[in-house]
Amino acid sequence: MTHYEFDELDEKILKLIVENARIPFLEVARACGVSGAAIHQRVQKLINQGVIKGSEYLIDAEKIGLETCAFIGLFLNSPTSFDKVVAELEKIPEVIECYYTTGQYDLLIKVFARNNKDLLHIIHNKLQPIGLSRTETLVSFKEAFRKKLPINVSK
Repeated sequence: MTHYEFDELDEKILKLIVENARIPFLEVARACGVSGAAIHQRVQKLINQGVIKGSEYLIDAEKIGLETCAFIGLFLNSPTSFDKVVAELEKIPEVIECYYTTGQYDLLIKVFARNNKDLLHIIHNKLQPIGLSRTETLVSFKEAFRKKLPINVSK
């Protein structure tokens, strides 16, 4: 995997837009001491290189009725079924993240549900039928913190 070579301007831009994805390019330009066109070109280059994969709004899950967050370790019936299971997981709206892992689980997913009863329904009716031998569920009581990726050119 090739890594993108950052310079100090890239680092400044990334730090600003990661902190606030809605910041206007002209404000970024002023903070960086360059033109708005230069910021636009740099951001476009970072997008084209795959460094920036998009922007998003963070939604408070509880405020939209999703009170239960769980991390579920999945054990597959067959090691050859990874691609099929991942494709099926993508179709389940409540599954918002999926990771290939080392250790005891074949896959680790993050799920949001309305409540514990709904979570049980998701596990039994949506997850189990897709080729799992078993699951292990860890319910999150509360998110302690979430951090942005560290961006440092000068190592």
